[in-house]
Amino acid sequence: MTSYKFHAQPLALAVALAGGVALPAAADIALEEVVVTAQKREQSLQEVPVAVTAIGEDALLQNGVTDITDVQKLSPNTTLQVGRGTNSTLTAFIRGIGQQDPLWGFEPGVGIYVDDVYIARPQGAVMDVLDIERIEVLRGPQGTLYGKNTIGGAVKYVTKRMDEDRMTLSGALGSYNQRDIKVAGSKEVGNGVYIGGAVASFQRDGYGENVRTGKDQYDKDVLSARLAVEFSPSDTVWIRVAADQTTDNSSPKHGYRMNADLTAAEPLSNIYDTESNMLHENSVETRGASLTAEWQVSDSVVVKSITAYREGETETAIDFDSVNRPDFDVPAFYEDDQLTQEFQLNWEGDNANLVSGLYYYDGTATGAFDAVLGFINLTQQVAGTVDTKSLSAYAHYNWQFAPDWNLSLGGRYTQDTKEAEVFKANFIGTYSPLFAEKYNPGQPPAVYLNTLTDYTNDDTWSRFTPHLGLDYKINGDLMVYATYSSGFKSGGFDMRGDASTLPSTVDGFDPETVDTFEMGVKSDLFDNRLRLNAAAFYAGYTDMQVTVQAFNPGGGFSSAVLNAGEARIQGLELEASLAITENLLANMTLGYADAEFIEFMSGGVDVADERDMQNTPDTTAMLQLNYTWPMANGAELVINPTLSYRADTQIFETPSQLDQEAYTLFDMSATFYSSDDKWQLSLVGKNLTNEEYRVAGYNFGGAFVTGFYGAPRTVALAGNYHF
Repeated sequence: MTSYKFHAQPLALAVALAGGVALPAAADIALEEVVVTAQKREQSLQEVPVAVTAIGEDALLQNGVTDITDVQKLSPNTTLQVGRGTNSTLTAFIRGIGQQDPLWGFEPGVGIYVDDVYIARPQGAVMDVLDIERIEVLRGPQGTLYGKNTIGGAVKYVTKRMDEDRMTLSGALGSYNQRDIKVAGSKEVGNGVYIGGAVASFQRDGYGENVRTGKDQYDKDVLSARLAVEFSPSDTVWIRVAADQTTDNSSPKHGYRMNADLTAAEPLSNIYDTESNMLHENSVETRGASLTAEWQVSDSVVVKSITAYREGETETAIDFDSVNRPDFDVPAFYEDDQLTQEFQLNWEGDNANLVSGLYYYDGTATGAFDAVLGFINLTQQVAGTVDTKSLSAYAHYNWQFAPDWNLSLGGRYTQDTKEAEVFKANFIGTYSPLFAEKYNPGQPPAVYLNTLTDYTNDDTWSRFTPHLGLDYKINGDLMVYATYSSGFKSGGFDMRGDASTLPSTVDGFDPETVDTFEMGVKSDLFDNRLRLNAAAFYAGYTDMQVTVQAFNPGGGFSSAVLNAGEARIQGLELEASLAITENLLANMTLGYADAEFIEFMSGGVDVADERDMQNTPDTTAMLQLNYTWPMANGAELVINPTLSYRADTQIFETPSQLDQEAYTLFDMSATFYSSDDKWQLSLVGKNLTNEEYRVAGYNFGGAFVTGFYGAPRTVALAGNYHF
């Protein structure tokens, strides 16, 4: 078995050809072709004029990828991290663009897709790897083929199709009492009718504890299941019906208090510990069902329909102050549902092809939370609902107008309509009647004082997002391309908006847009032993949705979301893979992002010089060796050491104590493949030097500064057995 069969991460040319040394000839050493669906049709990675990283099944196993956040190190200029105060909410940024605030009513800037089904909310989006064929990371705006809210890029899960009887039993034991078990498989139950799926339990004790109670912090308690039926009623029709559900009952994750509490001289000694008084359960449930049908109308035309429904519920307890008092406690719940329908028509001609379609989205996101400000005996309740309807039509046309020359033209027209109900009120005391019974039992609820916001409003936004591209094959192994792409993130209404201090909040905020120019090269050199892909990009980011929150002098807090920002982002990306010998691969990624605010309006003043892009280190890099040690009986042992680097990172736009200095993580795995390929055994070590690094946090004017951290050193023994 050759490692990294579908892996598109790579090693720098400087390493590959250091000193100008030529590679020794070896006809049987070559990198294998990588197939992706970045343009909604199967293509070789090297023929796609898009900056995309593809991580296949072998690479996922050898890198010990257990959920989407493990992919961060494998893709340049990419941030995929667990959000603050949660175990399953995703914070995603690509090329400086994303969305950190998971509140209902806000839209992400990086689209998450499972088998072409769009996942609209970040809650539950830290998905565990379950029967996955590959993961693709598309960088840059994907506004034509993937629509709104992909202005940073898109992450695609591609699950396996069922075409054989198979069964796999997987398990893992590791640090902090990790104990995972997965069962996945498929079975032909009739002529061409397959039923299959997977079920998995992921369990782990906490990295820290609540020092007041001894309860775990940063633990994991997740149960996931997926069921599918696939069949072909004729030679030209294929149908899949699928359903899935994930339940996350991990403990609430409270932060580490970085500034000294009034009752303590120094912060706690363990960054994973807390002193929170919020001892309540945390629950995130997501579920969905989909129907996918493909009809091969002719040799050149395929029609596809994707119908999907998803819903989720979250109950969570967020302790902003992370001390044993209700100085700033936030009990909250979120609910969402979405219905999506996409029709695609794909045409393939002799020298041209077309991907086109219609897309409809109908979703509702609702929620409520209390901002319990015990230090002033005040509670602010925020509640609301956003109904969204979106309809779009798109087309992406490729035309080979001359030998080795290809022109791509695309466009998408989208119309978004949102209706919002927003309510915000002050209560004297702690915990409003909505949350008092659960979070403050036996005590009288807070008493209503006054209403700050109470409105219903709607708005409609329309956008056309074009694409223009040109690529040229210099020879069969080298392609250069240039593209222009546009995208936008939906407008909306601020659920925290305080109409008493900012009356214009009832009018909502408009979409933000990104226009990106990119030039790149895709190359397979030295008889396909060196794969070198590079891209340079420039993005103009306008009408940025800037969130400003502050405490009011009279008590409570206020929030404003304004189209008050403009930025430019330019950078470089390099991915390479080198087959040094028949058994040794070297891989590297390198990303550079120069992001700068041009305008940042706050209180009527342009403070662009005092702000920086959040979650956007200027440099990300990964260097990896992959050595396959063949054994006499046909078995193989694959050794996979990895260094990943992230430069200084600012958690929010405003510099603060939360900002994370540059750090390097060292991971290493050893994977044994049996001679009959029926079982694998992996020893996976992550963060082996036990680096401490922040991935999120809260900072309210220095009064409450709490940090959330990446995982410490962990080691796990994982195995797969294929029946």
